[in-house]
Formats: sequence, C-alpha cells, structure tokens
Amino acid sequence: MPMLQRLSTALLVLALAAFAWLPASARADDGLVEGHDFVTIPDGQPLRAEPGKVEVVEVFAYWCHVCNDFQPTLALWQRRLPADVAFRYLPGAFTQNDAAARAYFAAASLGALDKTHEPTYRALHVEQSLPPRGASLDEYATLYAGFGLDRAQVLAAMRSPETDAQMDAARRFIMAAGVQGTPTIIVNGRYRVIGRSFGDLLRITDLLVARERAAGAR
Repeated sequence: MPMLQRLSTALLVLALAAFAWLPASARADDGLVEGHDFVTIPDGQPLRAEPGKVEVVEVFAYWCHVCNDFQPTLALWQRRLPADVAFRYLPGAFTQNDAAARAYFAAASLGALDKTHEPTYRALHVEQSLPPRGASLDEYATLYAGFGLDRAQVLAAMRSPETDAQMDAARRFIMAAGVQGTPTIIVNGRYRVIGRSFGDLLRITDLLVARERAAGAR
C-alpha cells in the first residue's frame, strides 16, 4: 500500500475513533452539536405549553437594532411554520420598568399586535419618532394612538396588574433560559439556539423543532 494511502487510512481510523468517544449530543443524527449550535436548558419548560405543539419563542427588544434587522426574515419564516409549531414573541423584560416590553404586552392585551409590532420597530429604527432607548410609557401610548389605538386604554394596559404579572413571568422565563441578549430563540423551553447568522439561527431552530417533534413534543 502506498505511504499516502496508508496515512489516509490511519487518519480515517483515528477520526472515527475520536468520533465514537464524542457525547451523544455532539454527534446527533440531525448534525447539531451542543455548545456550538444550541445550549440545553436545565429543567427547561415552555413559556406556555400546548398539547401536541412545539413552542418557539423569540426573546426580543424593540430597541435592539439586531432584532429590527432580524424581524423581516423571522416574519417570513414564521408564516411558513406548520400547524404543530406555536411561535411566540416575548419582550426582553429584563427590568420591571421597561416601557417597550410593557407596550408589547399592552398591545397584545388589546388584540392590536398586528397594528403595532412591526410599526414599533419602524418608528424606533427608521422614522426615529421615538428614541431607541428610554422612551416613556406616555411616549409609547402616543405612538400607539397614531396607530389607531385609544391612548388612555394603552396607558391603562401598560400600568395594569396583568402587565405587571406578565413582566414578572417573562423575566422568570428569560432568566431560567439563560438569555443574556436579544434576539434569542428558545425551542420548547429546552434549547437556547446559537447561530452565526439569521439563516443559521433559523436552520438550527428548524432542526431542534424536528427533534422535539420526533420526541413527542414533551
């Protein structure tokens, strides 16, 4: 056997031996590598479990310019999701006084996210009608009045005990999932996705959804 061929064979044997010793998560059938493509969340639970569905949560912030850039790609991906995937936005309520997060929950409670979600990004990052950071509850209420909502209702919803409870629940979920920035995607409460690009983030999400589906959507 020629020297080069013997060397190639020896390297292949060594590579296969090394692969055999990798943990199962590092050689999964779907090709995902734990620590490189995702992080397993200890004792992770969905934000809001639905029987027979795999949950995907995007932790976002309106003031986050990367979230703003990601939103068009995410919206296209979301529209193609199968019926057994429950997608949820979750504002990064890292503090109780985050007005942007309160604005999201207020709009949700008023059934108005279709009028406010993407326009809020546009107002902050394109039109700059609000500062990306530090806008007040009053400023968000005025912005949403421009989207056709009742300003007083928006203010009341942002200050309501229900929104206080949602802010607390969001922060608990975020902290339990180890979220340190936005945007972050969490699959079924079990996996925090790591991606090098928007496309990579969604590719890994799709594979983790398929993994959870195959496991019976715990």
